[in-house]
Amino acid sequence: MAYVSNIRMFVRVFELGSMSAAARDQRTSPAVASARIAELERHLGIRLFNRTTRRLQPTENGRLFYDGARKVLEAIDDAEAAVMASTRDLRGTVFVAAPLGVGRRFIAPHVPAFKDEFPRIDVRLRLSDRKIDVIGEGLDLAFHLGTLEDSTLKMRLVAECPRILCAAPGYVARRGDPLNGGGLAKGRHDCLNLRFPGATEFQWTLVTPEGPRRFEVSGPYESDDGDVLTGWALDGRGIVMKPIFEVADHLRAGRLIPVARETPPIPAQLTCLTQHRRLRDPKIRAFTDFIVARCRADLSRATEGLVV
Repeated sequence: MAYVSNIRMFVRVFELGSMSAAARDQRTSPAVASARIAELERHLGIRLFNRTTRRLQPTENGRLFYDGARKVLEAIDDAEAAVMASTRDLRGTVFVAAPLGVGRRFIAPHVPAFKDEFPRIDVRLRLSDRKIDVIGEGLDLAFHLGTLEDSTLKMRLVAECPRILCAAPGYVARRGDPLNGGGLAKGRHDCLNLRFPGATEFQWTLVTPEGPRRFEVSGPYESDDGDVLTGWALDGRGIVMKPIFEVADHLRAGRLIPVARETPPIPAQLTCLTQHRRLRDPKIRAFTDFIVARCRADLSRATEGLVV
């Protein structure tokens, strides 16, 4: 198995472009990762990477070896999955990512119950509102909330999630209700924005009588954590666009109120993204089916009886 471990480490170094990133991915140290690559190079009698103080680049031989190495690992993974499926002895580790709000509310609470039902499957859950690279980060599946761009990943729709523009009553008393997207644009209101490294503009897509339209919005506050934006909205700092399930309790209590109702946001889709080949793995199917069913039930309860 040492040789297979070395190959697996090589594949992750190749894909992530970093020895330290691959070491974190494989739950080991950079020194161990480097030693495994060196051992593999000695076995093959070739150099797999060109190393400098700042960059790690695969050699031509490294590129050739990667294609075959990836197929070997896929074959091993498929063989193990077939054995587990035939014996119904599901085991291994599932690597999952999800947005902060979705993960905290609808996924993390059900992981212990999944573990009780499948005690030999471990779950590694990463929560972040940033954009996730499923393949590059070695994930088995990732939940995505929003409008999905073109993707080579297999998409499973969990639920349609209506969104709302809302603000604290105190903010509306001071600044007024913008009524529609036109009232939000050109700095007329403080809009609380979800922003990640590399983002260059803020646009909210709203439903107008002419169809969906993007409105450029701005404001003095931004964060890469959606729950932080909700907190600022509750503090009367501006208008926030949120999935209704994230602010349902605040809407019921009157701590937040709808604004710009003439042009509501387009709904967000909660989807589960998986690499096509991973769908053959029974432990991943088991986790996906388990969580998706509970997500749907929780989402329905979260917004039950709420009219906005």
